[in-house]
Amino acid sequence: MGKIKVADFDIRYTVESAQPLTFFGDIHEEGKRVDYVSEFRKFEVRQHKDSLEYFALPKISEQKAREEIVRRFGLNDNMQKIYEAIATDQFLVESIEKYPGMRITRNDPWETTVCFVMSQFNNVKRIRGIVKKLIEVHGERRSFEHNGREIVVRSFPTPETFANLSVKEIMKCGTGFRGKYIKGIAQQCVDGFDLYKLEGKKYEHIKEELMTLPGIGDKVADCILLMGYEKLEAFPVDTWIKRIVERVYFKGKVQSIKTIHKFAEERWGKDGGYAQQYLFWRGRSLKLK
Repeated sequence: MGKIKVADFDIRYTVESAQPLTFFGDIHEEGKRVDYVSEFRKFEVRQHKDSLEYFALPKISEQKAREEIVRRFGLNDNMQKIYEAIATDQFLVESIEKYPGMRITRNDPWETTVCFVMSQFNNVKRIRGIVKKLIEVHGERRSFEHNGREIVVRSFPTPETFANLSVKEIMKCGTGFRGKYIKGIAQQCVDGFDLYKLEGKKYEHIKEELMTLPGIGDKVADCILLMGYEKLEAFPVDTWIKRIVERVYFKGKVQSIKTIHKFAEERWGKDGGYAQQYLFWRGRSLKLK
C-alpha cells in the first residue's frame, strides 16, 4: 500500500462532481474511499485527514501506482494559486468554501469521450447507470486471485468493441439516441481518427478536431478537453452553467455561448475549467437554473 500526503483535496467532492470517475468509479458510503478500474487493474484509494492511501490489484510498482494516483486526481495542481486566480467575486469565494478540495481529474481520452457523449440531455445518476451497464455488458472480463478469493474486473469497452456492435445492441444499455453517436465515433476511431495523437496539441486544435466527430458539440468538446486532455482553460457551457453565469455576472440577461466563453477567458484564463466546476456545483446546490 502506498501513501501520499495531500492538502486542499477532498476525494468525495472530486469524485461526485460529474467527472468520468463519477460515472465508472465507486465511492463508498463513508465517502472517503473510491474504487475504480484502469487498464485491468482495480485501484482502491482512501482519504485520511492529510493523506491518501492506495493500492492496486494486480500489483504494480510503487512508482507506477503513485504516478497513476497523482495524475488521476490532479494532485500536482497548485490549489492555492488556482483559488487565488478564480476567487474573483463573492459567489466563487463561497463556492470554494462550500466545496474545498474539489479537483479536476485526468482521464483516458476515449473513456472521457464516451462519458460526455452520454451526458447530453441527461443527469448524473442516469449517465452513471448507462456507463456502468456498457462496461458490464461490453467490457472485457479478466479475473485474478487475491488472498484466496477471485477478483473480477472489466475494462472500459474499446472503439473496436463498439464498432463491431449494431446501434441497437449499444442502445440496449440505455444510451437512447446517443448510441448512434458512440457507434459513429468508434467507427471513425477504428478507421484512423486517433484521439491519442491529439494529446499535447493546442486547445483550439483539439477542440476543432473533436467537433468533427458525431454528437460532439461545443459543451461536450470542452468537457473532453478539460478532463481527457488536461486543458484547464476549457470552460464547458451547458444550459445550467449558461444560466448561472447570466444570473451571477450579467444580471440575468441572456448571453450567447460565444460571449460566455470570452467572458470566462478574460476573467479566469488558464484556470477557467476550475472556475466552471466551482460555479456549476455552487449553482447546483442553490438551484440557480
